[in-house]
Amino acid sequence: MNKIIITTGNEVPGKKVAEVLGVVRGSTVRARNIGRDIGAGFKNIIGGEIKTYTEMIAHSREEAYNRMVNDAIEKGADAVIGMRFMTSMIMQGASEMLAYGTAVKVEVGF
Repeated sequence: MNKIIITTGNEVPGKKVAEVLGVVRGSTVRARNIGRDIGAGFKNIIGGEIKTYTEMIAHSREEAYNRMVNDAIEKGADAVIGMRFMTSMIMQGASEMLAYGTAVKVEVGF
């Protein structure tokens, strides 16, 4: 099993970047469904968390993150720095979740 460091920072504490391997990314596109939309419509009227959407977004983030990590492992990275999530609408009712960062090789710093 490969162990890889993922950070939103631009460095890894105690280590220095020895080599930049390039941008890594993972994405997924998810669409809403009528069942979720009906429930969301009721919540919009009475207020509160729309749990089905919260779960859908959490699964999307996890899938995009795992795909980004796999991309980094394929490139031989020890770490991903500057990791971020981004979302965008693809079409009405469908959105992309993107995870991205910079794959690097690290070594123990001084």
